[in-house]
Amino acid sequence: MNKRFTIQRSLVLEAVKELRRHVSADEVYEIIVKKHPDISRGTVYRNLNLLSDIGEIRKVEMPGGAALYDHMCRDHYHAKCVKCNQVFDVAMEFIGDLENNIKDTQGFIFTGHDIIFKCVCRDCNSK
Repeated sequence: MNKRFTIQRSLVLEAVKELRRHVSADEVYEIIVKKHPDISRGTVYRNLNLLSDIGEIRKVEMPGGAALYDHMCRDHYHAKCVKCNQVFDVAMEFIGDLENNIKDTQGFIFTGHDIIFKCVCRDCNSK
């Protein structure tokens, strides 16, 4: 896998960091293509996945939806608004050894965890 930092990869990383929220691959593409109309959707998708693989951004798998990309790479939890579907970071300590508390009855090897809390966000709550 080519790990050199290409111009396209830099554009993708810059877009995710500038947006400072949880963004879909389509949102990143739409931001970049405005200034760089020759970039392809596939290039953006490939670079998002590579950047998450090398730890420059975080890929957040959303059950029943498209993956989102997060500029914050440290382990942390998320909340998803049940009304507007926006995703937010949750201010709580990450429980790194949570898997050690699972009573495994099926022979699984647990490799990590992601927790997504359900919420009604401040904007939706005020409506």
